[in-house]
Amino acid sequence: MPALAERPTSNTPEMTVGELSGALKRTIEDRFGFVRVRGEISNFRGVHTSGHAYFCLKDENARIDAVVWKGTFSKLKTKPQEGLEVIATGKITTFPGKSSYQIVIEAIEPAGIGALMALLEARRKALGAEGLFDESRKRALPYLPRVIGVVTSPTGAVIRDILHRIADRFPRHVLV
Repeated sequence: MPALAERPTSNTPEMTVGELSGALKRTIEDRFGFVRVRGEISNFRGVHTSGHAYFCLKDENARIDAVVWKGTFSKLKTKPQEGLEVIATGKITTFPGKSSYQIVIEAIEPAGIGALMALLEARRKALGAEGLFDESRKRALPYLPRVIGVVTSPTGAVIRDILHRIADRFPRHVLV
């Protein structure tokens, strides 16, 4: 039996990596160009500084990267939220240079409560059963706090301005 390197070449044409990636891109985008996908929103960290929103759609078997472009995000009736189960409508696109694909979402509609939201609701019920949400445990908020915490550099104009305004309006102890 000939070694792997000694095997005769086949009639299959040789392609460059770029040619193969481009062919896969055309095939995937032609076959799955416009789709509706049901999944749970995951890894949503809010809108990026660019105005675009990046996250994943997942179910118990797989996940797909998702993006909502800035112009589309403002028009969405249902905004993405971590743990929300949705039906997303959009186009499948690929990145030939990276051999990856994603869905570019054009519309989102709620599909129900996702697994993370169900877990949150279960925890709320468990804590409620322990009495942690009882009215007797609640206390009224004070009109003004006794101590104010400020997270900033201890040196600089910002903290001096903050301390000056607090001292003028509502003198309180400040922790920097």
